[in-house]
Amino acid sequence: MATAALRNAQMSEAEWETRQELAACYRVFAMLGWSEMIYNHITLKIPDEDGAFLINPFGLHFSEVTASSLVKIDIDGNKLDESPYPVNRAGFVQHALFHRYLPDAHCIMHTHTTAGMAVSSVEGGLRPTNFYACNFAGQIAYHDFEGVTVRDEEGARLLEHLGNKRVMLLKNHGILVMGRTLPEAFIKHWSLQRACEIQIATASMGKPLEVSPEVVAVHQRDLHMAQVPGGPGAADFAAMVRLVDKIDTGWRN
Repeated sequence: MATAALRNAQMSEAEWETRQELAACYRVFAMLGWSEMIYNHITLKIPDEDGAFLINPFGLHFSEVTASSLVKIDIDGNKLDESPYPVNRAGFVQHALFHRYLPDAHCIMHTHTTAGMAVSSVEGGLRPTNFYACNFAGQIAYHDFEGVTVRDEEGARLLEHLGNKRVMLLKNHGILVMGRTLPEAFIKHWSLQRACEIQIATASMGKPLEVSPEVVAVHQRDLHMAQVPGGPGAADFAAMVRLVDKIDTGWRN
């Protein structure tokens, strides 16, 4: 596909930049082992178009997604481009709901990682027993499993259970995170995934040690002091994109 012609003829510079950022993210997820066959989703709003966002083409593995193959849709599920690919309803229904009602949810990530699904499937969910888990204490919402997310009527309960949080463990299902930017959502997902992995490893060794609420409060208060300038997750995501580029730069097309 002549991506330069496509970019110049059919889309704004803002859309093209958004496409490249999201395509890079799909490749990063694939590199980190967070893909699930052709399923799961990362969506990103297009900044200069109200109600328009990008989603992965249903049928492609995360490692195959490119900037030009992403599908542009509105919050009612209508395609806004001439993509030959379908959109998975299980992804659209959930993501469109949050994009519609949460102005700050510019990027939404949902995965079925082994660690994320495992921790979402045990009583108590994520516990403050490791460094990364302490990042999320008191900040995770939970939603009961109701089957595959293809029914619009589940939306009201998803929003109610989410409340003012932007990280959710879908019980028996997996991870859902949102961010004001893609890098912010990425670092939330990365940290939550690490927290879940470590919780599983700890559980195999004996009784976990829970961190006290007082120490958790200090930890969360001081976390910003360990961040690199540029916004939450910006440096982290850029580093991952550099690693992806060492493998393949085809996602940029």
